[in-house]
Amino acid sequence: MPAQPPFTKLVAILPATVPFTGPETLERRSGIPFTLRLGANESAWGPSPRAVAAMCQAAAQVNWYGDPENYELRAALAAKHDVGLANVVIGSGIDDLLGWIVRAFIEPGEVVVASLGAYPTVAFHVDGFGGRLVRVPYRAGDDHNDLPALAAAAREHHAKLVYLANPDNPTGTWHSAEAVRAFVDDLPPGCLFILDEAYIEFAPPSTAPQIDIADPRVLRARTFSKAYGMAGARIGYLLGAAEIIAAFEKIRLHFGVNRVAQIGALAALEDTDFLAQVVAGTAAGREEYAALATSLGLRALPSATNFVAIDVGSERRASQLVAELARRGVFIRMPGAPPISRCIRVTVGLPDQREAFAAIFRDVWGE
Repeated sequence: MPAQPPFTKLVAILPATVPFTGPETLERRSGIPFTLRLGANESAWGPSPRAVAAMCQAAAQVNWYGDPENYELRAALAAKHDVGLANVVIGSGIDDLLGWIVRAFIEPGEVVVASLGAYPTVAFHVDGFGGRLVRVPYRAGDDHNDLPALAAAAREHHAKLVYLANPDNPTGTWHSAEAVRAFVDDLPPGCLFILDEAYIEFAPPSTAPQIDIADPRVLRARTFSKAYGMAGARIGYLLGAAEIIAAFEKIRLHFGVNRVAQIGALAALEDTDFLAQVVAGTAAGREEYAALATSLGLRALPSATNFVAIDVGSERRASQLVAELARRGVFIRMPGAPPISRCIRVTVGLPDQREAFAAIFRDVWGE
């Protein structure tokens, strides 16, 4: 046999892994199809009907490449956020954007700080580019990201990047705009703050901080996957200082956002009435889940997202519940690290889905 060309040293030592085990994978393994898909925080309301119509029309021209500059969508987003066109860049979801950021800022061995149990794609990219991830446990007692501890870790380890989701995934908890703004000022010089606001549309208005778009210490990540119901289209964006945004032109895949997704996102952005319906329906669903938990003697963590984390007492019990619900055709997830691994995480479904989940969950919990 001919000799195999050698991998790079970094790739040779990395494990082959996918940060998420998808519901399709679980169905293939078990042979049991999911009748309730409530584990990936996909919008049960789906995309705006206007977005669907626009994408259907765009599909007839899918033989065309998408605009490599994403100009129309970037212009609409710049207007929405009252920033310049040079302050916006679009990619294939926040997962893609996180990879750009790590590649642009992290040399092998340099440190990134994040919460222990935070969104796993962060670790995937940090490992993939040779960085070192320092993890800080969630705050004991209220399951929030521990902002003082994150800032202290950044100073201690001379971190180049700090990652925070606000509102948080996987807990659903959130910090106020004032707390986040103070956190920025508490970080060491030369440290870039990645503020993941994937769920910001579901949060109270006082959650998003006012930060000067020219401030080079902060990059904000937003997505069309959650409230806009376009997770399968893979489209997200960054807001930040023009000098930093321009640097991504050196490394991004310029045809990475497909034409259909661009057109659908633009239509979704314009359908503000549909977005408001999704946000209101999700809030009602969160209240139902909290009431369900209380009725069973459990506690739902406060949530400003489209899911609810329910404290079931222990990691072992959470794992058992996830497995038993899967056997009954219900896909949910649980956080992967203590202390929050004592919870299960359930996406807010439509009313009939919530009713079906409640009946099955009551039955499983009773056993």
